Amino acid sequence: MDGVPESHNGWTFLTNHARVLAAIADNQTARIRDIAARCRLTERAVQKIIADLEQDGYLSHTREGRGNTYRIDPTRILRHPAEAGLGLTVASLLSLLVQDEAHRVGPSAEHDRPHTTA
Repeated sequence: MDGVPESHNGWTFLTNHARVLAAIADNQTARIRDIAARCRLTERAVQKIIADLEQDGYLSHTREGRGNTYRIDPTRILRHPAEAGLGLTVASLLSLLVQDEAHRVGPSAEHDRPHTTA
């Protein structure tokens, strides 16, 4: 089945919503196809997740040509009561998940910790 990502069995630490949000934070002009491949989800699942995030105000998009440019609201408080009660925001989550190109290339850029500006 081409185009369908390899399935994963068992539990994981991150939700698919967090994975999609991190992928968008890393590339605000990413295509749904590319987000799906990176997150190992179907395109349909990514579309649903993006709709969820937009409906609750965590994400918005503008149409640019044939693609979209996404904008994350980093000030939004996380939804789960355990995190929301601590005042944890999307920015705090993304600061743990998103890495810039220098970090993917190698550990020598450790002092250049990225600042999330989504």
